[in-house]
Amino acid sequence: MMNKSFKIFVDFDGTISKVDVGEELFRKFGNKKLTDKIIKDLLDDKISSRECWIELCESTGKVIKNDWNNCIDRIEVDTTFHQFVNFCGKHNFDLFILSDGFDYYIERILERERLSHLKFFSNNLSIPSEGFLIPSFPYFNEHCRTSANCKQTHIIENSGEDDYTIFIGDGNSDKDPIEFVDFIFAKDHLLKHCEKKRITYFPFNNFMDVMDKLNELNSKKRLKKRHQAELKRREAYLVE
Repeated sequence: MMNKSFKIFVDFDGTISKVDVGEELFRKFGNKKLTDKIIKDLLDDKISSRECWIELCESTGKVIKNDWNNCIDRIEVDTTFHQFVNFCGKHNFDLFILSDGFDYYIERILERERLSHLKFFSNNLSIPSEGFLIPSFPYFNEHCRTSANCKQTHIIENSGEDDYTIFIGDGNSDKDPIEFVDFIFAKDHLLKHCEKKRITYFPFNNFMDVMDKLNELNSKKRLKKRHQAELKRREAYLVE
């Protein structure tokens, strides 16, 4: 049986990692009360994701790099993610990580997990010797308020009409990109959003659930794409 052409896009914080790494770091090294307020402003759509990250970095002030790194090194990834990476490789499914977090901790965690070969797109963060956090946003698009790294742009640029697109996520930054994919795997905040908006999705707890469903989808003789997502992608292709 020939494998279908699946392009799989997966969120990082809270999806691959067991916790939201960015929130964990800012709550630990910044002012927890202020951090919670800034994040609530984002969730209430009072500020954009880019504004949220800038405010969090500015409110944190100086950090000790070793302490920051040590905190990152204690954060675990979903124990089934390695199996999922192997599964995608075995079936020749293209896998991309789309994160509204920062490359600083994603690179460190992927290297520790021996997964540095995975392609990811994220915001950038540098910590010079002075200890201040300097964010930058190479994939920023003013039309993407929920993610400073415009995830739907990467979906459009890394898929074509013959592909079946899949998104796996859990959070606020995933609300916009799911409009552009054929199949959605959702949990936590994203699941509630899909329920509220009556968007078809597959619930999941870990990547074993995702693999089981992908095997089922891959075995189907005919697989129907999501019409609204096709229209969204077509519209985006025309803009490009």
